[in-house]
Amino acid sequence: MIGNPFLNPSRRRLLAGTAGLGLSLIAGGGRAAARPPIDATFVFSNDIHACLVSTEGLAPNCEQEGKTDANLLRHIAALNGLPGQHWPQTIDGKPSGLASAGAKIARPFGLVLGGDITDDGGGQVREPREGRQLQQFQSRYEHGVGPHNIHYPVYVGLGNHDLDQDGAPPNADWYRRELRDYVELTHRQSVFYRPPVPVANYDPLSDNYSWDWGGLHLVQLQRFGGDERKGAVSGLPWLTRDLAAYAADGRPVVLFQHYGWDAFSTEVWDAEAKTFDDQGDGEPHWWRPAERDALIAVLKGYNVVGLFHGHEHDRVMAYRAGELDIFKPKAAYLGGFALVRVTEKFLDVVFGEARGEMGHVAFTHAFSKRFV
Repeated sequence: MIGNPFLNPSRRRLLAGTAGLGLSLIAGGGRAAARPPIDATFVFSNDIHACLVSTEGLAPNCEQEGKTDANLLRHIAALNGLPGQHWPQTIDGKPSGLASAGAKIARPFGLVLGGDITDDGGGQVREPREGRQLQQFQSRYEHGVGPHNIHYPVYVGLGNHDLDQDGAPPNADWYRRELRDYVELTHRQSVFYRPPVPVANYDPLSDNYSWDWGGLHLVQLQRFGGDERKGAVSGLPWLTRDLAAYAADGRPVVLFQHYGWDAFSTEVWDAEAKTFDDQGDGEPHWWRPAERDALIAVLKGYNVVGLFHGHEHDRVMAYRAGELDIFKPKAAYLGGFALVRVTEKFLDVVFGEARGEMGHVAFTHAFSKRFV
């Protein structure tokens, strides 16, 4: 059963009348004495859809959909401008309910991405070579200086747009291999190689990985935990071992992936309407109920305080799947992001958008959960 403090996640029910809604929930899980302290601020975003594929300009429909470099630069300006601003006390004249309300926003530890960093994995490049969409993503969302680069370490996640596109025969796996290699080269460390954003535990089979910020454990699950699409290897055995090794002491865990439990992520084939929607009873479009159940089963018994995802572009979502609190901002190319703070005492999530030519930050919705 899915409960939802912002909306019932149906594709037909738009978010309305909830701007500035401040929510406070109580969650179990106390801090063990041996755990490192926790005060981690980070940004989550999703669905960048880097779309610049040739010197001739954008791919068809990218301009009309807003998947432009100008929109990405506005997004980057908004994220870079967060430190030193204040966690909102009110949103649209209503109390935000945030535990951090009024406090200065600390410099984020990193930007975590929830998939679809490219529009189609470089698949509009005719010959197997460096995908220009990946180059476009790198030119903006790799840690750098100046107004055209993100100013924080970036933890990369992939989605269906990155992994579903086949290359020209006999190189069917070219584009997804290129994207997976990029993730590995960005995060997997060894005695011979130190990546730009090293993580503590990397699974070379699934490209899932995990790291810690103090006593907070974070896990990137790519398209979804247990993915076996297009030759992927399920990361659930790795996740089982990772949580047992790093989170068995009850410390809070935050998860990231591309698919969620909203109506778009869980839509199925509707034979009568001849489309995928949330009313049909046919084959699932993105991931199956059994796959969702398998992921939940691995998480059972751990102190998972939130899961962040992407995939749906247009709406802010904060909802529940069973005991799991789930969050989804608007797409990055639409300006969306979530600013998150986790301490031993609370989880704060405020959703924001980049607005105007200069990427002004506008906070739109807030969620807070206190821990016992």
